Amino acid sequence: MTQKIPNSITFIDGRGGGERQDLLEPRVEPPRGGMLWVHLDRGSPEAKTWLAEHSDLDELSVDALLAEETRPRCVTMEDGTLLVLRGVNLNPGADPDDMVAIRILIQPGRVISSRHRRLISIDDLRDSLAAGRGPRNPGEFVVELIHHLVSRIAGAVGDVEDEVDRLQARVLESEAQRLRTELSSIRREIIVLRRYLAPQRDAMNQLYHLKVVWLNDGNLQKLREETDRITRLVEDLDAARERAAVTQEELSSRLSEQLNNRMYVLTVVAGIFLPLGFLTGLLGINVGGVPLADNAWGFAWVLLALAVITFAEIAFFRWRRWV
Repeated sequence: MTQKIPNSITFIDGRGGGERQDLLEPRVEPPRGGMLWVHLDRGSPEAKTWLAEHSDLDELSVDALLAEETRPRCVTMEDGTLLVLRGVNLNPGADPDDMVAIRILIQPGRVISSRHRRLISIDDLRDSLAAGRGPRNPGEFVVELIHHLVSRIAGAVGDVEDEVDRLQARVLESEAQRLRTELSSIRREIIVLRRYLAPQRDAMNQLYHLKVVWLNDGNLQKLREETDRITRLVEDLDAARERAAVTQEELSSRLSEQLNNRMYVLTVVAGIFLPLGFLTGLLGINVGGVPLADNAWGFAWVLLALAVITFAEIAFFRWRRWV
């Protein structure tokens, strides 16, 4: 069930602080020397009405902020710069790889963001504003939000790497079927994470090269560092994916080896008992003329013959190096 989060307007004073109100006013202006942050739940009727009637955005920008399915990207629009990012889902009961999308339209003096599920990185940003250590302009806002998103992603990628390490260590000691299921699960998680992190890296790199007026040299330097950081995370995911694949191949190889060993033992046993079964079956036919049928020592002679044949077979197998 999706958690309902109120729409809000935050008046950022330009000195690191901000005043938030959970109410959408028809017309709002940024504070003098500061900026305005409008944060919306794209699924709420109130947000749709505000965007359509009071945001002064064209239809294309409104549709981009309300889009249901979107991948990370960065594009210059008539109303400003649209940045779509993804963050790990750290809500209770959710899988981190079920990533939450946030759409951000950046303008000089105003930032409009929209999401449909709670994003912990937004809470981090609000906490920094409440403590007076928040962003002072749109450039710092975007860079700080990216920093929080990448930090949370780094934690999720670290968990994935730890899980791959744990599975590699358990290849020799865990129940095969269960371990194969866990390996398949972690590979799926890696694929989903990388599906969004790779285009997010490209979007951040594209933003770095846009040369927009609201990004100063300090913002660009921090953005470059975060882009390099998420690039390393994508590389770590690629390495984890390869390690998981190698681990799964090693597990399959060990399972195949175990199966071959068992089949080998069964083959040797069958090879030993095949002539014995043939001989006892031949002596057990219910017709006249069966050798030793009337001999008091017949059963003992048959047992002795079977023992001699068994030892002869074992000696032959050893001579041929089959056992």
